[in-house]
Amino acid sequence: MVIQAKKGQGQPIIYILAFTLIISVMSATMFNIVLPDIAERFRLTIAQVSWVTSGYLLVYAVGTVIYGKLSDAYGLRSVLTFGLVLLAIGSLFGLIAQAYWMVLLGRVIQAAGAAVIPAAASIIPVRYYPEEQRGKVLAIAMTGMSIGSAIGPVVAAFVVSSLDWRWLFFMPVLTLLALPYYRRFLQDEGERQSKRIDWIGGGLLVAAATLLLLAITYEAWVVGAFSVVLFILLWLRVRYGAEPFIPRGLTRNKGYSVGLTIAFLATSIGYSLYFLTPQLLNQVQQLDTAMTGFVMVPAAVTAAILGRSGGKLADRKGIPFLFYSASAMLLICFALMSIFAERSPVAIAGFLILGVVGQSFLYMALSNQISRTLAKEQIGIGMGLLAMSNFMAGAISASLYGKIVDHGSGVHWSPMIIEPKAFVYSNLYLVLGLLHVGILLVYGFRFGKRNRNVKGGVRMRAAAFHEYGGPEVM
Repeated sequence: MVIQAKKGQGQPIIYILAFTLIISVMSATMFNIVLPDIAERFRLTIAQVSWVTSGYLLVYAVGTVIYGKLSDAYGLRSVLTFGLVLLAIGSLFGLIAQAYWMVLLGRVIQAAGAAVIPAAASIIPVRYYPEEQRGKVLAIAMTGMSIGSAIGPVVAAFVVSSLDWRWLFFMPVLTLLALPYYRRFLQDEGERQSKRIDWIGGGLLVAAATLLLLAITYEAWVVGAFSVVLFILLWLRVRYGAEPFIPRGLTRNKGYSVGLTIAFLATSIGYSLYFLTPQLLNQVQQLDTAMTGFVMVPAAVTAAILGRSGGKLADRKGIPFLFYSASAMLLICFALMSIFAERSPVAIAGFLILGVVGQSFLYMALSNQISRTLAKEQIGIGMGLLAMSNFMAGAISASLYGKIVDHGSGVHWSPMIIEPKAFVYSNLYLVLGLLHVGILLVYGFRFGKRNRNVKGGVRMRAAAFHEYGGPEVM
């Protein structure tokens, strides 16, 4: 069942969430442009100060699933309150930092609090809105993320040009403005799960995911081996534990497992647009960092403007329609990027609009699809695992793409490509497009036929359990 919030809650809460997401995304990305300033201030190398961003993302990634689980036991309102207050504490600590360890600790505390925001963004549309409205509210949330991505570098540049870089820590404090509204509009979820939490299982999940990210980032394969061991122990805990951190019913939910796998692969492929394109513009087009950012902005702005259109498509035409439409845009983008990789930055900016909008719509479709495979008691942990898997997909794919680009390519499959530096990018975009075709086939086999009885975006509920391998969120 969907939890009914207080009267008048429907419209305000999703816009409050979008505002929070804007601030959160900005906070996650703004420090990238001031790493040289931090290195100079504390006489460190760029590799050393990179932990300001990598440490933040590491804690941010594993924290989402913890908050998802806690929301099932203690309620989203209480968990959000704790997270936003912790985010503000970390921000104020970083603002007064006089040593590098204080800067780093401030960012880690920030991340530990901010991780509640993507968890809430996954849970609120599912727990507080009926299925026929879910596409619209997911679109509004995605619009907030797109706006944050688009204006984050601009705001950071303005702050640094006018004030000390430490003032970047202050931005997340603004999320406290949303706290009274969350406290007011998020109704008590009523009967919840037992407050007993399998902290051993949760610790195994966090440790295994952390070690895996570290192993991939720093090519520490011994650490990766320890990560595999911890994942095996986690599997045993889920299989034989009394009340495991990851419910056994969730692992047996075939619809959820397939959806999560598709989302992981789709995110890994789509992340290439954000990771590879700046390198292409720098190495092939010889653009500096500022101009590269300028080329990327139109796509983010367009995704923000069209976000609600994607949600309406899901609600009116059904989730598969949005998924296939998004996939079409992505495939066209990959094809154009592969054929015209060495063309002008203006052309690439146009191609990116198709790809970024397509990836945004794809995330809406998959989040909506996966949410419908979850029972009420699985929403927090299930959507939290989805959010964490997206971060993992980005980290793993970035490492893989980096290695491929460093290796280069001596051949080119597109006859339009002449510049040798563009060979590897052209080939990669082609391969990624073909891989996405594989995702399309898997999605159509698992979910496409089962959604043909959809009208107006709402599935026939009587067949929900049998079709998705798990209970329905009503």
